[in-house]
Amino acid sequence: MKRIAFTVAVILFAFSVSFGQKAAAKKVDPTKPVHDVIDRLVEGIRQSDPEKAMSVYDNSDRILFFNNNGTVTQGWKTMKDLRAESYAKAKNVTLELTGLRIEMLGPSAAYATCKWKQSQETDGKLESSSGRMTLVFQKIGKDWKVVHLHTSPDAPAANRPVLPSERQPEKP
Repeated sequence: MKRIAFTVAVILFAFSVSFGQKAAAKKVDPTKPVHDVIDRLVEGIRQSDPEKAMSVYDNSDRILFFNNNGTVTQGWKTMKDLRAESYAKAKNVTLELTGLRIEMLGPSAAYATCKWKQSQETDGKLESSSGRMTLVFQKIGKDWKVVHLHTSPDAPAANRPVLPSERQPEKP
């Protein structure tokens, strides 16, 4: 009787370990849907496709875009119109994201940060820029949407004053 109980216990233990390993192997990455949205945004920019690029944003008059040049654009339609106009002139667009970090703030909120570098031809002239970006996401219905974008340049204008709270400490 003890042998039967021991054999059953060993079989149950082996089954639970095997099941646990399969469950761990199937564990879903909670950041994947957000990452997929970022991938779609990058594709839209690289393809100069305003429909695809803007599909990732919440279609709202309240959405704010803090632009790389220090300006602010409010409203989905306004940004879509601006992108359609600029994308029509852009060719050979490259965009590289590095250091992408996605933080889940709960089941329906997340943010992503990264550095970006973009180059393109606009009206026959080569342009390039780089900076940092934060995207704020909200799950709306079944879809993850960007509800806020904030970009800043890697190299701000040299004549821009640096606030004391933003200064780097001097090295001794």
